Amino acid sequence: MNITLRQLQVFEKVARRLSFTHAAQELYLTQPAVSMQIKLLEENLGLPLLERLGRKLYLTEAGKEIYRLSRNIANELQETEQILEQIKGTEGGCLTISVVSTVHYFAIHALADFCKSFPKVRIDLKVTNRQGLLRLLEENATDLALMGKPPADWDLIAEPFMDNPLVVIAPPRHPLHTRTKIPLKKLERETFLIREQGSGTRGAVESFFNKKGLSISSSMEMNTNTAIIHGVAEGLGLGIVSLHTIRRELDDGRLVILDVESFPLMRKWYLAHRSGKKLSRAAEAFKTFVRERAWEFTNPADTQKGQGSDTPPPASGKR
Repeated sequence: MNITLRQLQVFEKVARRLSFTHAAQELYLTQPAVSMQIKLLEENLGLPLLERLGRKLYLTEAGKEIYRLSRNIANELQETEQILEQIKGTEGGCLTISVVSTVHYFAIHALADFCKSFPKVRIDLKVTNRQGLLRLLEENATDLALMGKPPADWDLIAEPFMDNPLVVIAPPRHPLHTRTKIPLKKLERETFLIREQGSGTRGAVESFFNKKGLSISSSMEMNTNTAIIHGVAEGLGLGIVSLHTIRRELDDGRLVILDVESFPLMRKWYLAHRSGKKLSRAAEAFKTFVRERAWEFTNPADTQKGQGSDTPPPASGKR
């Protein structure tokens, strides 16, 4: 069977109006040209689709089924055309954003504001860990990713868009809370709640302490920052997390930031996508939005001595 889209389009017009003449007028074709398309379609199917009784045209049983099919295809094509026009103008379409769980606090605030400017863009937000996010990038299942430092051997376009300070957190009753310039060596005596293997935060923390010739002990491994934050607040141990994830806990007095030498550890948040990926205008608009306004959606508790800054990030680059 060698049915063409053009044959179905012509048949849909004829079947809807039950008239070759009206179909020809709608399609800006001659009546013989319309008749030829219908004849070819019937030959391809091996069944008659139309029958004439007197002066009237009727659909055969096969014609009714092909009309239903051609009408559905016509509707889908019309909807697709509308979506593509929306995407071209950035006022519509679907934008898939994937974020590591650490940065979803920022991402939700940023997306809420982005949607005010582009209310017709449908956002698909995927929150996962670093390994899950890299898998989405590898499978081309996301338009853009917000993450920590991307792997150097991946073919990605990655732009740093904001500082990501890692700080040591404790419950307010912890004895080190009143200390200043706490030596790193003293942390070896403390119990830490840490992220799972493969986490970007864990990798950065382990690399830092290894370079210092130190190690920290762990009583519990957790796969989300939220779990670590709650565990530290309950007194299960200390934690090392992004400053951007603990604004509410600092404001509520459930957590404090310890004044530890060499902290905060300064990292970067990156906006990444696969190299060569053709981004929609909505995706390009979101890249520009993040690049220019990311710092507005963080409130890094500058009342904690020297632990944060409200200044915009430095100019971004590519890798």
